[in-house]
Amino acid sequence: MNSIESKIQALREELHQHNYNYYILDKPIVSDYEFDMKLKELQDLEEKYPEFADSNSPTQRVGGYVTKKFNTIQHRNRMYSLDNSYSYEELEDYEKRIKKLVEDEDIEYVCELKYDGASISLSYEDGKLTQALTRGDGFQGDDVTANIRTIKSIPLILHGDYPDSFDIRGEIVFPNEDFEKLNNSRIKNGEEPYANPRNLASGTLKMQDSKEVARRPLECLLYFLVGEDISVESQFDALEKARSMGFKVPEISEKFKNIEGVKGFIEKWDTKRHELKYETDGVVIKVNSLSQQEELGYTAKAPRWAIAYKFKAEQKSTVLKEITYQVGRTGAVTPVANLEAVQLAGTVVKRASLHNADQIEKLDIRVGDTVFVEKGGEIIPKIIGVDFSKRHTDSSKTEYIETCPECGSELVRKENEAQHYCLNSYNCPPQIKGKIEHFISRKAMDIDGLGAETIDLLFSVGLIHNIGDLYDLKSKKTELLSLDRMAEKSVNNLLEGIEASKNIEFEKVLFALGIRYVGETVAKKLARYFKSIDSICNATFEELVQVDEIGERIAESVISYFNDNRNIEILNVLKANGLNFVIDESEIDGSSDVLSGKTFVVSGVFENYSRNDLKKEIEKYGGKISSSISKKTDFLVAGEKMGPSKLEKANKLEVKIISEPEFVEMIR
Repeated sequence: MNSIESKIQALREELHQHNYNYYILDKPIVSDYEFDMKLKELQDLEEKYPEFADSNSPTQRVGGYVTKKFNTIQHRNRMYSLDNSYSYEELEDYEKRIKKLVEDEDIEYVCELKYDGASISLSYEDGKLTQALTRGDGFQGDDVTANIRTIKSIPLILHGDYPDSFDIRGEIVFPNEDFEKLNNSRIKNGEEPYANPRNLASGTLKMQDSKEVARRPLECLLYFLVGEDISVESQFDALEKARSMGFKVPEISEKFKNIEGVKGFIEKWDTKRHELKYETDGVVIKVNSLSQQEELGYTAKAPRWAIAYKFKAEQKSTVLKEITYQVGRTGAVTPVANLEAVQLAGTVVKRASLHNADQIEKLDIRVGDTVFVEKGGEIIPKIIGVDFSKRHTDSSKTEYIETCPECGSELVRKENEAQHYCLNSYNCPPQIKGKIEHFISRKAMDIDGLGAETIDLLFSVGLIHNIGDLYDLKSKKTELLSLDRMAEKSVNNLLEGIEASKNIEFEKVLFALGIRYVGETVAKKLARYFKSIDSICNATFEELVQVDEIGERIAESVISYFNDNRNIEILNVLKANGLNFVIDESEIDGSSDVLSGKTFVVSGVFENYSRNDLKKEIEKYGGKISSSISKKTDFLVAGEKMGPSKLEKANKLEVKIISEPEFVEMIR
């Protein structure tokens, strides 16, 4: 290493340490001026000697990188949501559930405050920040790495003892004091103030110019390590380890032996949360032991080993001006309360869902009533009651509509269903547009350049009437260019996005069709079992219910869909345009149904597979994955560092325990 490179490296290390002292320890040892002078010296050297560039240099904190489009990237480890609770009774029920799964073991809980910000997942390799992804849909998120590098509380280079490769999860937050200062400045300048710190943090993360992001005082609070081998045995130890590596980890966290201790923590911080530097909306309760976390596993959406307790939502009263009705893509009709605007939990609320006719009947809600509104989970506004003392004497009972507000068709309410439905699915405008929006969505065909507004425009001028018409737009480029907001570049992006969707795999195409009850998981099951759309189309009821997780309701819906000639006509158009309606040979190459009908639990660390890869192999060969051991479990694939409770439970239930090599032999 020559003298220039050595000097650059020394300056970087010194500045990283000063950042850590200032933003993590809150103990600066140099003045701002001294820091700025050293940073300027480093910038000058890096400009003069670009061969020594480093994406994790402290100079990247100032930004300057412009992102025209944020790429969507799959998370290495899925980002789950948390189940919410709103009462101590729900917490007690939660404890009963997990104690049934973790038998004969003491459970310790860790309580942490739930900070209200934008979720982020940071990836580190060999102690260096390599990638930062937003939550997205939990499976994939937007790459905001350039913007994240500007946040000074996020370490670009780690110190201490750190794993070779891991992710860490946290929240990007906007401090309350800085939020108030910014809003006061905007009001003084005649600008609209921002609604709340969370939305501002989220919006800042998606700004295109990282230099603008660097000007805003975002902070990052980290709380969860994810990796195959992070060398800790508990969540509390993981927090300490994260601190030792240089991360800003909130100091407020406590361990408790029972839910009674948890309740005390909640009561304390429900009162004191308004004194904190950041917005909080609840407490997260986690099972402390990582081996117990692994044993408890996950539901389809959330970890079983954690739950959020949401502080009581703020309530306000306002006047219900009008009830209108929205029609969704499935034909479900939802009543909506249009309210006199009211400030609630940091945002202005003008509308709230009334859910269905039963809810209106139960609360006896009428136009002109003064109603009580709160945000469910402090996110979705809902009406929780009526102030009958203020009801007008001439008010009349709300009569639920009998015909569709969009197409005039008679509404139907099926037995055992709360919703009213419009069955005119092929001629009702919001249903048609809703199906197209579902088809082009990220989890389905993922068509860039096409959103709800563009679909509305194309539908209104008669260029599209169903999903099949999207693939005829390439022949109507002249008509597209004549539309408002449709310049040459946006039209080309739209057509390129439609063309690229022809490469989407079959299981996503099947999901995109919008068959009722066929979500992502069911679409994957059907695609992998039947291998082609024609086989699904010709399947009998008996054949469909043979598929894992396909019940009678789903089977009836699938048969109904393929018995409709209008659907077959659209499918023929999609086939003619080259969409994938057959499983790709590379997906089934070498696979078989050798594990069909068998349920597996995977636990521990393995030599040749990550746990996620091992689970994919099981599914590839027809097996089913379960996160917890039960009487229905056929095999426990056991690796090193497996929790003793899982082993004990497998032996107790006489579940067969196999090693990694034995599993490999099974699929051979």
